Amino acid sequence: MPSQLKMYGKTSLAGTSSPTHTKAVGTLYSPIARFNMTVIYYHRHMYQTAIETLLPLVNQLKELEEHISVLVSTFMLRLLLVTNQLRRAAAFLEMLQLPEHKSCLSLNRDALIDEDCYSCDMTTANHENYYCAYKFLAIQTCVLNRKPILVAEDGLPHFAALKAHQYYIMKDFQMAAKQLKKLCDHSEISDEPTAKMINACIANNMGVIHLRVRHYAIAAKFFQEAISFDKHVAANLRDISLYQMSTTRACEILYNMGIAMLHLRRPKEAYKCFSVPLKTHHSNPRLWFRISEACIMEHEMKMLEEDKKPMITSMVHTAGRKIYFLKPTKGNVVYSFDESGPNLHFAALALRNALTLTTYYKNAYDVTEDDETPTGREKADWRNVKDNNFCSPSGPVSKKSLDNMLCAIYAAYSYVSLRLGDYVCAYEMAQELLKAEKLSDAHRLLAQMYAGEALLMMDKIDEARPLFEPTFVSSLNAFDFETKDWRVKSLDAAQNVVRYNLAVVTAMQGDIDLCKTYLSSCTHPIVAGKVLSLKTYIDLRMSKSQPQS
Repeated sequence: MPSQLKMYGKTSLAGTSSPTHTKAVGTLYSPIARFNMTVIYYHRHMYQTAIETLLPLVNQLKELEEHISVLVSTFMLRLLLVTNQLRRAAAFLEMLQLPEHKSCLSLNRDALIDEDCYSCDMTTANHENYYCAYKFLAIQTCVLNRKPILVAEDGLPHFAALKAHQYYIMKDFQMAAKQLKKLCDHSEISDEPTAKMINACIANNMGVIHLRVRHYAIAAKFFQEAISFDKHVAANLRDISLYQMSTTRACEILYNMGIAMLHLRRPKEAYKCFSVPLKTHHSNPRLWFRISEACIMEHEMKMLEEDKKPMITSMVHTAGRKIYFLKPTKGNVVYSFDESGPNLHFAALALRNALTLTTYYKNAYDVTEDDETPTGREKADWRNVKDNNFCSPSGPVSKKSLDNMLCAIYAAYSYVSLRLGDYVCAYEMAQELLKAEKLSDAHRLLAQMYAGEALLMMDKIDEARPLFEPTFVSSLNAFDFETKDWRVKSLDAAQNVVRYNLAVVTAMQGDIDLCKTYLSSCTHPIVAGKVLSLKTYIDLRMSKSQPQS
């Protein structure tokens, strides 16, 4: 819904100019000032401050005049939705349906005047406008909470966009795209700022749909268009009304663009995209993890370029920069940003922050609000209803999603620590990954490989060798490898990776014959280059050990 929230002033209270009415207006000065202050916070995207400012007025809805109650109720519902407090918004909406609050949102339709006449006072006009806004927000609350409701197509752009969102939630992406194309017809309006805002919304949502069906290049094109429209809106903020100032959505669009760039294997562009929302949403663990992925991908691409260069390699033990692991408490998060570009040192910092925040949120997770255990939310006070919206501006996070993210962070942190030479931290992270609940087979393979490599680098060969035994691979689920977006696409590839690592261990132990046996069974292309290098190393070592004639 386009954000057209206006401040409330004296002209909106115009009525009979009797002394008693003037006195009543004077007593309402404080609520109106508080409401206007909340509007300013909203347009500055200071949503939590806006909620705290408006809450005293919500607590006294019964004492406020009817039109003020409509303003406050509608605005609080919007604030709850924009902060992704979906269940709290649903509980607040149910509270407004109670008999003692219904009068706050009731409209006297007989008092409305035909739109061809312009003599209606501002009180009635604003009351009608906010009733329409309340109706839309009430339907939006039901849609976002996945409750069955019919979204009528009445020709208004925000209802058409909500209908498209409903199709998207139901995973009917084709109908969602068709609905957005209908919305394009509404963007041909004379008001240029409003047209740009609607176009930015359409382009971003089309990009999200294509991202969902893995059309990453098309999604990136739509996100680029959305960024262009949003930049035009941001550049002309001084020329538009106050109620349009909160319509810039650069953070959300750039985050989506960053995801598309990661899938297109363009880590530098993804890093730049994530850097903008990171400065605002620095308590989002998913955002910290995504930017670490960009750093890791950039490092891998550099390593591949170096491998392609003809050069003589030697086995050199390099000690990287020491990364000290902090215990996961929210106070240990470091809000700093590396302007030098994606690198592994910043990846380690980002992963530490992601781990700290994710562990903190996991401990604070409200199990009663899980989708599987709806324990009487309807009867609870809306102020006490909790939403697990830890990844703002994204939606609430499920317990399963939080556990999966924690596993991904452990795996990435172990890898980065290995590359930086912090083998103790790498081993600890791999062990934590192995302890995780409902660990996927792909992550189990990575955990054992990283733990074994860390032990090898710490000269604990005997402890490392059991981790490289290929027998455990046969018990893994092949589907888990085939559906992952990574290089190990099958159990055969996984078996070859483990056998190659075991060959390296046996070579380090001096058992060359057994090493050759393992290498002879490594036939998958994923390890072909590594096998050739290890065979060359063994031949050179054997030639040096033979006596010269």
